[in-house]
Amino acid sequence: VNIVGLMNIQFILDRSNNNSKVYVIEVNPRSSRTVPFISKATGVPMVDLAVGCMQGEKLSDSKYGIGIFKERNITAVKAPVFSMSKLTDVDTFLGPEMKSTGEVMGISKKYEEAISKAFISSGNNIPSEGSVLLSIANRDKEKARYLINLINKKGYKLIATPGTAKLISEMGFKSDVIEKRLDKNPNVIDMLRKSEVIAVVNTVTGDSKTLQDGFKIRRESTERKIPCFTSLDTAEAVFKDEIKEENLSVYSLDEYLRF
Repeated sequence: VNIVGLMNIQFILDRSNNNSKVYVIEVNPRSSRTVPFISKATGVPMVDLAVGCMQGEKLSDSKYGIGIFKERNITAVKAPVFSMSKLTDVDTFLGPEMKSTGEVMGISKKYEEAISKAFISSGNNIPSEGSVLLSIANRDKEKARYLINLINKKGYKLIATPGTAKLISEMGFKSDVIEKRLDKNPNVIDMLRKSEVIAVVNTVTGDSKTLQDGFKIRRESTERKIPCFTSLDTAEAVFKDEIKEENLSVYSLDEYLRF
């Protein structure tokens, strides 16, 4: 594409059939927010090298050379940070568009600790006890079994809307059933306002009715700074985390660069 320096490429993976295909959907002649993250994770000053190349220098003449860079003995995890609580009437449901206003970085020699640091820094850490409110879309219910089992195993109390409560009961667990409809009492919003919930898991199907029904739940959670997960994968990673904040290793960035 005749670009010298940094460029940002966005790919999409199509898994709609047995023959998965990768497509390039965008190429931008600029860097992205990932560049400083990867520079810190690898110790390679990518912006400096890119500017040098734009001025006629060659990567082969630098001390970093060309080809695949040597792998470091660390894991770096990037977690997005959202400013939803500062913006009224904005839905926290995550779609393909970018809603994050920044990100944080967790680094460790172990993946589990790196992801713990990222979650804590992004404000997604949750207390070790309390009630978790679940409202799972029909299409996600089968996949949600693992998460429900994980939350129950951790000793959290389960609160669920009627459809999700039925699934929980089928799994042999107990839950408090709460009305999703706001014209009935007590309902989900009442529960959130009483500070009886330490986390919310709310997935949607994408149709307008479901989005509208869940909007107030997600907004109420955000405004009360209650972690609200619209992705089962992220929720699983958070509840799976068993590392306490006081047990995390602490290093300076310079120390990590020597690993």
